[in-house]
Amino acid sequence: MTPRTDPLTLEVVELIGTVVARYHEEYEHAAAEHALTGAQARVLGLLAHEPLPMRRIAQRLKCEPSNVTGIVDRLESRGLVERRPDPADRRVKLAAPTEAGRSTAEELRAALGFAREPLGGLTFAERTVLKELLRRMLGMDADDGAEDSAGAAGTDPGEGAAPLR
Repeated sequence: MTPRTDPLTLEVVELIGTVVARYHEEYEHAAAEHALTGAQARVLGLLAHEPLPMRRIAQRLKCEPSNVTGIVDRLESRGLVERRPDPADRRVKLAAPTEAGRSTAEELRAALGFAREPLGGLTFAERTVLKELLRRMLGMDADDGAEDSAGAAGTDPGEGAAPLR
């Protein structure tokens, strides 16, 4: 006998799907505004946090390293990314954003307002609970990529709702 899923779980799954679809739609639109593909924009967004080897980029995007090489080649030809030797291992090349690449990544992030605006209507405590629930759903430990709650939420700690940057 197949276990039945309760209506609440089905509704939550449907809402998550809607959020994901809207995020991808807005992300693709923001990327197109910069004449980038969604994959190029995602790579640029990853590199804005830290330079990464191609293999690590591929792992994070869940694709083949050869795909990442082509994406980085195109970003490099536009002056948004550069390859550098890894200081820890000279045999490894890191992809790193140029100043123009960092600026573009910031503009892309700023263009994603559909989630920020509704999230800004939640209190700091509500956003913190939502963040922790999403991290649990993803199987992430509290220390995985953890930053202080204020930084992660995009606002100063406080009870009232505050706009996100």
